[in-house]
Amino acid sequence: MNFDELQNRAVEIRDKYDVLNQEKRGVVWNEQQLMAGFVGDVGDLSKIIMAKHGLRAMDDVDEKLAHELSDCLWSVLVLASKYNINLPKEFMKTMDHLDNAIDVDLKA
Repeated sequence: MNFDELQNRAVEIRDKYDVLNQEKRGVVWNEQQLMAGFVGDVGDLSKIIMAKHGLRAMDDVDEKLAHELSDCLWSVLVLASKYNINLPKEFMKTMDHLDNAIDVDLKA
């Protein structure tokens, strides 16, 4: 599966959530609410990582880790779509910047 397929699937699910939330709760999440949901997912991910390293008790840690990483990726894909960010392009640009910064630090 390529990036566009991943992002299209994420947006498809977001669209379904919009319908569900509108019909059942009378509201559609805006970008700030999507971000707040992402922050919650990152908090859940933190707890799972702690469990993975024996700092918390949790069943099915590997399954929960895979699920939560997928939830976080979904949020990033949806937010990038909402803000019209070309994520593959910007990701590579950021990685190039970091790569160059690391090279400079290694030479210092």
